Amino acid sequence: MSDAVDAIIDQWRQERPDLVPGLWPVELLARIQRMNRILDKRLKAFAAERDLEVGEVDILFTLRRSGPPYALTAGALIPAAMVTSGAITNRIDRMEAKGLVERVRDGQDRRTVRIRLTERSIALTESLVEDHLRQYAELLAPLDPATCATVAEALRTLLEAGGDTSIT
Repeated sequence: MSDAVDAIIDQWRQERPDLVPGLWPVELLARIQRMNRILDKRLKAFAAERDLEVGEVDILFTLRRSGPPYALTAGALIPAAMVTSGAITNRIDRMEAKGLVERVRDGQDRRTVRIRLTERSIALTESLVEDHLRQYAELLAPLDPATCATVAEALRTLLEAGGDTSIT
């Protein structure tokens, strides 16, 4: 079996045989990049089929997994979403207009505003997460569970080494 990365490496072997010893990172990292593109494309289609954007799905999932009352400050959403405060504000504005979230003042500190799922979006998110997990399972179906665990552990090591250790 051969993929696009194999073709790229073969081209470098032909053109620059002196680079062959240094091509080993391409074996993994180029495949991660290409898999990321496939995943992005699938996630965009998944969200669009539900009249959502990927960032909106991310916020729905982040709020739902935070537990009752399914509310966080916009600042707490930023690290999980890996975007700027302006981008979070724009997402929240769009989601509020769709009736997916509401802004609520904190009972103890009225200056604090929390973004909370609405009753409608709680129900929506329940079905979304199940569909999302099915889609992920389909993407990984060619791999057995042991291989998935090995790859996950290796990627965890790389993420930790790169400083990506927390969503907060």
